[in-house]
Amino acid sequence: MPSLLRRLSLVLAAGALLFGGSLQAAPPPAYELHGTAFNGQVFDLSRQRGRVVMVVYWATDCAVCRSKLPELRANLRGWAERPFDLVTVSLDRKEADWRDYEQIKASTQAKAAQRSVALWVGMSDFRHSLGSAKPKLPLTLVIDTQGQVVQRFEGRMAPEAWDAVAELLP
Repeated sequence: MPSLLRRLSLVLAAGALLFGGSLQAAPPPAYELHGTAFNGQVFDLSRQRGRVVMVVYWATDCAVCRSKLPELRANLRGWAERPFDLVTVSLDRKEADWRDYEQIKASTQAKAAQRSVALWVGMSDFRHSLGSAKPKLPLTLVIDTQGQVVQRFEGRMAPEAWDAVAELLP
């Protein structure tokens, strides 16, 4: 679908040039993410427009990822009154590994914030969607209120990244 949008944008731009119109750069398409959350509800990232969203791709076999998740949830609680959402996306090979982790987390931690969503897509689907090799995990995307990826971090995220996220919050 994104390639169709790009082709359509190119055709419209070429038409504008041929017929004397002005050419203005079209904004890039908004980042798309869909899936079924751990709680069974359908998730569509486009419903989060108007909010800053942090999407974290991780796996249960990634020690850095597991150590990062409590910090993410703590910041989510700290920004409870702000338009900020956290989406964690498991890239585990087996959905059962992710479900087991989420089950343990649910039974050992305080109730998860309502603005936190946990999804599983699996590494093969993730690679297919990016058309690239395995990224260094955790992969963190910061998405602005218009749905555009404005920051990307692979591996450990520097504490200063939280300052940049805070600057995006209206």
